[in-house]
Amino acid sequence: MTEFKETELDKRAITMAKVLSADAVEKAGHGHPGSPVSLAPIAYTLYQHFIKHDPTDPNWEGRDRFILSGGHASLTQYVQLYLSGYGLTLDDLKNFRGGAETRTPGHPEYGLTPGIEMTTGPLGQGVASAIGFAYGQRFERGLLDPEAPEGTSPFDHNIWVICGEGDIEEGISGEAASLAANQQLGNVTVIFDANRIQIEGDTNLVLAEDVLKRYEAYGWYTDEFSFIQPDGSYVEDVDGLAAVIEKAQQAAPNQPKLIKIDTLIAWPAPGKTNDPSAHGSKLGAEAVAGMKKLLGYDPEENFHVDEEALAHARKVADRGQEAHKAWDEQYNAWREANPDKAALYDRIKAGELPEGFDKAIDEAVASFEVGKGVATRGASGTVLNAIAAVMPELWGGSADLGGSNKTDLKGAATFAPEECATKQWPVCNKYGRQLHFGVREFAMGAITNGILLGSHTRPFGGTFFMFSDYERPAVRLAALMEIPNLYVWSHDSVAVGEDGPTHQPIEHLASFRAIPQLEVVRPADAIETAEAYRAFFEKDNTLPAAMILTRQGVPVLAETAAKAKEGVKKGGYVLVDTEGTPDVIIMATGSEVQWAVAAAKTLADEGVKARVVSMPSVEWFEEQSDEYKESVLPAAVKARVSVEAGLAMPWYKYLGSYGKPVSIEQFGLQGDGAQNMIDLGITAEHVVEAAKASIAAAK
Repeated sequence: MTEFKETELDKRAITMAKVLSADAVEKAGHGHPGSPVSLAPIAYTLYQHFIKHDPTDPNWEGRDRFILSGGHASLTQYVQLYLSGYGLTLDDLKNFRGGAETRTPGHPEYGLTPGIEMTTGPLGQGVASAIGFAYGQRFERGLLDPEAPEGTSPFDHNIWVICGEGDIEEGISGEAASLAANQQLGNVTVIFDANRIQIEGDTNLVLAEDVLKRYEAYGWYTDEFSFIQPDGSYVEDVDGLAAVIEKAQQAAPNQPKLIKIDTLIAWPAPGKTNDPSAHGSKLGAEAVAGMKKLLGYDPEENFHVDEEALAHARKVADRGQEAHKAWDEQYNAWREANPDKAALYDRIKAGELPEGFDKAIDEAVASFEVGKGVATRGASGTVLNAIAAVMPELWGGSADLGGSNKTDLKGAATFAPEECATKQWPVCNKYGRQLHFGVREFAMGAITNGILLGSHTRPFGGTFFMFSDYERPAVRLAALMEIPNLYVWSHDSVAVGEDGPTHQPIEHLASFRAIPQLEVVRPADAIETAEAYRAFFEKDNTLPAAMILTRQGVPVLAETAAKAKEGVKKGGYVLVDTEGTPDVIIMATGSEVQWAVAAAKTLADEGVKARVVSMPSVEWFEEQSDEYKESVLPAAVKARVSVEAGLAMPWYKYLGSYGKPVSIEQFGLQGDGAQNMIDLGITAEHVVEAAKASIAAAK
């Protein structure tokens, strides 16, 4: 951060940002020009004088993180990346929204454009995940440099956000904002662009409350600055803006900050300023030409670059390199003084598993007794605690269901300031590893996404499978970004029982399997649960995974004890086989595998050869070679049965023309969970009937 007094060259750079934004949308023929035009002075001020960054090294560990939560205003950030020297070119701006090869898509995409910290566009998630970035920063600092005074560690940095009314309106931002204040995340600053315009017009229709008072009630530091002057004129006073931001940093070191900036969308485009049409449609040639005239540009020239102003803006890279050099010295001194922690940092940064990881899983497996009933949620808790003992970067918790999800880490301090301690959770520490989200599933998903993006630590979050629906948009975004979030979803079927249909998942397995790049894992018993965690952490890819777990006890199977270590990581494997070609293949997941095994034994007694395939993860199975898949599900065997306590929809690709599903095609029931399964046909007897029917149909 440097002292900021706007110069003539700064003004010219801001003007250029406005014009380039308007030209880019005009050339594309579609987009959201209004906010990038009016946000130009705000974004420029942040990039030039507040955000610590090095454009020559976008992934510098010591950088601040910037998130444009209103991703539709993506040109706001693209233009600043161009002006700052991140490697984006004028041609990239000309190719805005230009198809599969563009580096400047309609909304920022993680991993595509240098300087983009996360995919944004689904409104509110940027704000919430930014809070997750702060969670991750603090926990990682606690792992690596806990004794350093605040502001002196190489692992200290700030998180900056620009958001708009749409972000504020989405409930997810409020969910996470409440937690941010509770956690005293003073390194988060949100700039709220209050232009009072959205697609349907003036936001007074739907956002009439005092937003600053709401955030003040959460516990945030708030302030306001306006470009709209008392006399109705409009002055983009960036010196005044910078003073307000600087004041916030000094006044509230332990509070997240929301600074409201009153703006006029698309200013100064004639006929489009403060008009809803500027939000989501190109300004039009007449308005763009008029704006260029007002700003001193040739209306006939497109994508004009003021080379002198560009050179001035790119001096930010010199300042960034100086900050980077100073950070390197600080970082190297830390490494020399802390060789053990430096080794830990090197390992977690490389994504390597700790020594003892396999041994921890093996010991957990050995603790499960064949034949004994164990709920897979309980097995999950055993395994998570075993892993946590050797993997200090693993941390997590639940949306107020830790005891039910079995996501509590034994002996762990709660991640919260000491004054948050309660009778139930007496040990709170700002570097604790036990997370509590309250009843905020969506915030949990977005925050854990931010933790993954903003640190090298590994979070997990738990809830009932039924309530994964609340978390779904964050899950989808994790899959889209290809980040390895871990979802622990228990109470996975109608066997939940007396809580009734509102708590009994039916369509959920099908709906989450429908999300590309999400790995859904439903283990059959305690041993498969342990092996599922081993496979998840050992996999080379970085996709998120959902562990779908039972409330009820299920028997630990002798067959999984013999085969799961090699089988689970392949997604599907032969659990019970026959001599020669089977007459029927029975595919099952989760708690229903036991009924498939029982049915196969009954069929064998009747002279019918049934192969049982445990399919804990369809996604992992589909990654295998064609030869392996054929060995498990030979095409020549047409008689097939799927067994799963949910919709049959995902199984038809494996069932073929003659297969029969044993499934649940209605909402759940009131009553005892075991009886619900019987009443809805999830029994060994029904599996036997389906197998015989499929064999008859295939003849």
